[in-house]
Amino acid sequence: MRRIHRLFNVPDDFERPKPHPVESKERFYQGIIGGFKKIMQAQGLQFYVHGAENVPTEDGALFVINHTGYYDFIIAGIGPHLRGNRLVRFMAKKEVFDMKVVGSLMHGMKHVPVDRAAGAASITEAVKWLRSGGFVGIFPESTISRSFELSEFKSGAARIADEAGVPMIPTVIWGSQRILTKGLKKNLGRSRTPIIVSYGEPVTTTGDAERDTERVKAAMQELLERNREEYAERFGPFPQGLDWMPASLGGSAPTLEEATEILARERAEKQAKKQKAKEAEGDGEAERGRR
Repeated sequence: MRRIHRLFNVPDDFERPKPHPVESKERFYQGIIGGFKKIMQAQGLQFYVHGAENVPTEDGALFVINHTGYYDFIIAGIGPHLRGNRLVRFMAKKEVFDMKVVGSLMHGMKHVPVDRAAGAASITEAVKWLRSGGFVGIFPESTISRSFELSEFKSGAARIADEAGVPMIPTVIWGSQRILTKGLKKNLGRSRTPIIVSYGEPVTTTGDAERDTERVKAAMQELLERNREEYAERFGPFPQGLDWMPASLGGSAPTLEEATEILARERAEKQAKKQKAKEAEGDGEAERGRR
């Protein structure tokens, strides 16, 4: 592989196209990317990129991405960046947009808020971007996978891609869980962590959302296995019991079943807190009404 930036390693035959005439000139988002590149460069991260030629240079596409770490939003955009400084509008929980600093950045980069209470509006916004020739990124697992395996996929990605008439691009990242993820110690110093990101061949939709979801997940599973094999060959061998390694490969991460149980407990606890707060608010209003 050859290096085309201090961060990015690509196959020898990769050719970088001319900058996109519109997206490359979007100063705010491009500026954020430039800032993150400096941060990652300071961390000594190294990215090995495969399949970037599957990223369209002009048309719209929906990137379906696995989720193992908080850097995945940044990493998934590397392929589009290398294909003409193109931009991805990520679908993220509405709560993220409600945060003062992060929310203003998300709005500035024109990402797509997902309000589960009004999901149709989120889909409409994503479809609009795709039909206009833009990119949208979605994490079909809805949250970070603590097992570092592919967990259950929602069918929303297939439905959005089909409605917009664009292909799904299977996108798989391996190694980002070593930097910043749920439940593990942060590794934000100059770690020189290697990360592999692969973009698969476009998956066209058929109108059968469940079947199309199975197809894109199968493509991503194949990419995940390739990435892991390359990672072990290029950077291993690794000792047993590593917390960032899945149980299936000898690591100490939770199994897929255990991770599912942890997620269910977390969601139940979160819902209970919301209900308790709602009841407390109701009691307060009742007390004020009696005064």
